[in-house]
Order: sequence, then C-alpha cells, then structure tokens
Amino acid sequence: MLEHVYQAARSCSQLRDVIVATDSEEIASVCRRNGWNWRMTSPEHGSGTERIYEVAQSVAADVYVNVQGDEPLARREHIETLLRLMETPHIQVGTLKTLCSPDDVDNPNAVKIVTDLGQRALYFSRAAIPFDRDRTGKVKYFKHLGFYAYRKAALDAFCVWPKSALEHSERLEQLRFLDNGIAIHAAETPFDTVGVDTEEDLRRVESILRDRDAN
Repeated sequence: MLEHVYQAARSCSQLRDVIVATDSEEIASVCRRNGWNWRMTSPEHGSGTERIYEVAQSVAADVYVNVQGDEPLARREHIETLLRLMETPHIQVGTLKTLCSPDDVDNPNAVKIVTDLGQRALYFSRAAIPFDRDRTGKVKYFKHLGFYAYRKAALDAFCVWPKSALEHSERLEQLRFLDNGIAIHAAETPFDTVGVDTEEDLRRVESILRDRDAN
C-alpha cells in the first residue's frame, strides 16, 4: 500500500523531494530496503499534520504536501491539482474534494466537505452534509480526499493550538484550522480515492487495483 503512495508522489516532477515520515520501525525497514527517503518521527503525534510539522522543522520548503499513507489510489494528478491551488500566495492550507458517490454519502469513513462560493471549506463531517431537508435527491455531496498542502506558518500555528471540540467530536484534525480561523481551500478533482480505514476498504482497494492492472 505504501509503495503505491510513494510512487505516486515520486511521479510528480514538481516535488523537490518525497519523504516518508513515520514512527514505525516496520515502515522504516521497508523504506531502507527500497532506498526511499524517510524520517523517523515522534510516536507522540496525534495527527499527520503534527508529523509533517516535525519534518518541517529541519526541511525548508515553500509548501509542504501531505499524502497520507492510507491513500493507495493516490495519483500524480492529485498532487498537481493541489500544487496549482497553492500557487495563490495567500492560501495557507489546501486540500482536495471530489463528487461523492451515492455509496459514500452515508459512509462515516468517507468524510464530506461543504465549501463556500470561493471554494473555502465551511465544514468537514462524517455525516451526510448538506442535509437534503426536502428530500429532493438533487443535493450535491462532495467527499474530502486525504491530501493536504500547508505553508510553514500554518503548520506552526496548528501545533500551538490545543485540540478543538469539533476535532474531538468528528475525529478530524483539519477542523482545528477552521476553529482557529485558518481557511482551508479545496480544489476539485475527478479522481476519487478510497482511504483504507477498515478491512472492507482494503478489499475494495485491492479489487480496484486488480482491475486497473488488468486494463
């Protein structure tokens, strides 16, 4: 699974470097065997954003991209879309969204995102938002994908703030930015992914990858 993520990141020529940030000796050994660049980070981190922050203390960059290791369907196009978004200097945090399939609308493992007209996130939730009050069946749902880009100032601020109540409730780290007034801008991509959170997710991804290889 990690190899798919790493190779997708390496295929993006706009990235200066690709680093696997981990607190796992098992993952570190995989990196050593494959000759991948990696950093051992603290096991105390409660989120991927905190892990990226640790790496950012010793690696200087204009933008830090976080491609989560549980996104084996990551593609070069995801990263390129995210980097185009970050070409706007005032954007501190960027992420991706895609149209939500009917199967994922009520799936709590598929996080939904609602954005304003400027494509800034209003909220992220495991619930089906926005609520179709009149049951028209015409509401568009967007799924949040686990890709982020940050500027250093946003990472620094994130790790100073305590966990917010919304972050605790939804178990979604990005809500800490919204709670503290940092806008998250979302670019739309046509390429959906399946984050592997459960055995069912893993089986679904394996099936998709088999079909992809067959074609």
